[in-house]
Amino acid sequence: MILHTNKTYQIGEITVTKIEEMRLNVAPPSFLYPAWEPEELESNLHWLTPSNMDATTGNLIQSIHTWLVRTRHHTILIDTGSGNDKERPKNPIFHHLNTPYLQRLAAAGVRPEEVDYVLHTHLHVDHVGWNTRLVDGKWVPTFPKARHVFPKLEEDYYGSPESHNDVNVPSLGVFEDSVAPIVASGQAERIGNDGGEYLDNFTFRPTKGHSIGHMSIELRSEGQQALFSGDVMHHPFQVVRPDWNSVFCEWQDEARASRRWALEHAAEHKLLFFTPHFAETSAGYVTRQGDRFAWRYE
Repeated sequence: MILHTNKTYQIGEITVTKIEEMRLNVAPPSFLYPAWEPEELESNLHWLTPSNMDATTGNLIQSIHTWLVRTRHHTILIDTGSGNDKERPKNPIFHHLNTPYLQRLAAAGVRPEEVDYVLHTHLHVDHVGWNTRLVDGKWVPTFPKARHVFPKLEEDYYGSPESHNDVNVPSLGVFEDSVAPIVASGQAERIGNDGGEYLDNFTFRPTKGHSIGHMSIELRSEGQQALFSGDVMHHPFQVVRPDWNSVFCEWQDEARASRRWALEHAAEHKLLFFTPHFAETSAGYVTRQGDRFAWRYE
């Protein structure tokens, strides 16, 4: 399996490098997208295969990774993937993982104690897992000096019984083992409902829908811009069909509106678009084609 972990992007004076945790080849389009229309497949098959869709199984190919951002002053992670050793019996893709994620981070030149900030788009299973690791039977912070920054709405919801139900599989047990220890250690910072600027180069943009307080994160440096999209989209097929929500989108209308905003914003401003689940390099550009959008990996 080829892991796209080494490409580094330059946004002004800031570098961004993908640190891949794992690849997925498990979801047929009909599962991931309840509104799936099979007739869309033929006209898009030329760019979907082989890197974004497995022609043998018909499953969509996805990635789970984090983005390592290095400024002149800080070492930052955008989300933290799924984590090892987590109890996820109802979500077997993430159950008792044993991936070399920290080794890949080290290969990029970063040790856990050197991470200054972790910026979270939301608090789902595959975005907060490496917040903690299992040491002597206890979940302890993986990045001992890092400030973890996330939307307050996410903490309020996923830290409450309201979110603990069989429908919301992406969050079952996640807050307890991957977020609560960060709060207890005093490393958590919250972003208000309206988002806003953080540090010198980042802006949290509210993009509710996939989750209650989901935010995309804009990066600016020396006149250049990028967007860490979070889960407004799970696969480049949604660039072509932004009306399709994933099976994991909890607020349907808001999810479509947020996806449309992200696509229009990226196309209008020519933003480099960093995704958490697209395959290949996982980064690229959105362009308009009439009243539709198109995707190009960078």
